[in-house]
Amino acid sequence: MLPRHQPRKRFGQSFLVDAHYVTRIVDAIAPQRGDNLVEIGPGQAALTRPLVAAAGHLTAIEIDRDLAARLAAEFSSEELTLHVADALEFDFGALGTSLRVVGNLPYNISSPLLFHVAQFESRIVDIHVMLQREVVARMTAEPATADYGRLTVMLQARFAITRLFTVPAGAFRPTPKVESAVARLVPLGAAKPPITDTALFARIVAAAFGQRRKTLRNALSALCDAPALASAGIDPAARGEALGVADFVRLANALSETA
Repeated sequence: MLPRHQPRKRFGQSFLVDAHYVTRIVDAIAPQRGDNLVEIGPGQAALTRPLVAAAGHLTAIEIDRDLAARLAAEFSSEELTLHVADALEFDFGALGTSLRVVGNLPYNISSPLLFHVAQFESRIVDIHVMLQREVVARMTAEPATADYGRLTVMLQARFAITRLFTVPAGAFRPTPKVESAVARLVPLGAAKPPITDTALFARIVAAAFGQRRKTLRNALSALCDAPALASAGIDPAARGEALGVADFVRLANALSETA
């Protein structure tokens, strides 16, 4: 028998151990036979086991070599395709299409990991992730609220996002100091706003929220002037949090035309 795994802080490891919430998450995913399931950070396989049982096969990305060895010992190659890799650098495009991505994401890398996975949205059917509750609040926020920011705009420009339910800290070992929440992200597909220059869009959004108290006239001064904002229908005296996703798209497309 393998020795008990000691959670590693550098990987942000906190494992889901409550069977009730395992069942709720799997029910939310509703895996079907033949689904192209991809699990980020399977850890001790709490979700992996029922997902494999339902779908027949799962692809897993695990950075911890000790946990990867345990997974390889428990599951056959027909059940599990295992990549020992950092999900932040992993090429999800290599896994084909119709991806159904699942993960209990480490809190310390959740935002950059979401940005990375979002790049592959054309290959994704849906994403079900468990994150710190505050991160999910930011993902689903409305304009002119405290939670609304860069993460909100960048993700909502590509996905319809739903908060499904919260998960208490006691459902994990070791017990984190915060509550978690499960979110579903579905690519917008044909409803996705057309963005002419995605790099410019990202720069504008990052600058608008870089210093939240700054007006857009000042926050975006390196990218455009007040007349350019006004001509795009944006109030130069407004702050970034006042703009909806469609406003950012309109501004980015207007600036790309004059670049």
